Amino acid sequence: MRARDKVVVSALRGTLSALDNAEAVPVDGSVPHAAALEASPVGAGATEAARRELGEREVVEIVRAEAAERLEAAARLTAPAHADRAERLRAEAAVLLRFLDGAEGTAEGA
Repeated sequence: MRARDKVVVSALRGTLSALDNAEAVPVDGSVPHAAALEASPVGAGATEAARRELGEREVVEIVRAEAAERLEAAARLTAPAHADRAERLRAEAAVLLRFLDGAEGTAEGA
């Protein structure tokens, strides 16, 4: 795998994880955590909860936040020993920002 591909994969994996986390349903504190075995839900999917659906604006905000986080982390890595890591973070942010530029151009043209 080429080095550039690794940067793209890393940026996209991290961003997909952030999107996945944003879709998680908040845990309701009123639900008891332990109950009698006979009161437990039964059957495939009985304990599954529907995930949140993110709108386009929310997705864009999350991707922007991921890019900004990488740029901020790169800015904090000032020691020469961390130059490679800082450059990789900047490259990952560039991948995400290019993705946003392409997505916004498509959305405006629609």
